[in-house]
Amino acid sequence: MSLSWTSKDLELLADESKRYEIVSGELFVSKQPHLNHQLVCGEIFEALQLWSRQSKAGLAIFAPGVIFADDDDVVPDVVWISRGGLAEASRPDGKLHHAPELVVEVLSPGNTNERRDRELKLKLYSRRGAMEYWIVNWQKRYVEVYRREEATLKLYNTLYEKDALESPLLPGFTQKVSQVFADIP
Repeated sequence: MSLSWTSKDLELLADESKRYEIVSGELFVSKQPHLNHQLVCGEIFEALQLWSRQSKAGLAIFAPGVIFADDDDVVPDVVWISRGGLAEASRPDGKLHHAPELVVEVLSPGNTNERRDRELKLKLYSRRGAMEYWIVNWQKRYVEVYRREEATLKLYNTLYEKDALESPLLPGFTQKVSQVFADIP
């Protein structure tokens, strides 16, 4: 019999130097991310937040807690959520309880981390209703864009440094992919 983790179990794990997530009852523990990971998250957050302030359509959030169910409790790197979506998803615990429209995960090195973001979280965000999912590879400098098609997130495009990030969710938003990686040597 395998152990199934829940959100209540996470409350007992108080090590602040680690990030704990549960996907379909499976516990994932990550140590503090690489500096380049954080720089990329910051660039994406900043671009989304700047657009959000101008458009007043929603807001970008850096590393929010998203609790879909007791056995699906995750911390995406960056999300964008509309104002209406935020009102629906917010709870008194300070976590989101519905999928943001856009979820961004920046890959951390290692097979377990990559499997979590490319397979398990892709399925989770797809199942829970995210409209778009960006997987960012800072080591190889590209962004995979998944968009909802027929109730499933499917790979729409892979963008490289010469390309620009754009989304039908964010009318008028554009960010050069090269800018996402600008601070990485």
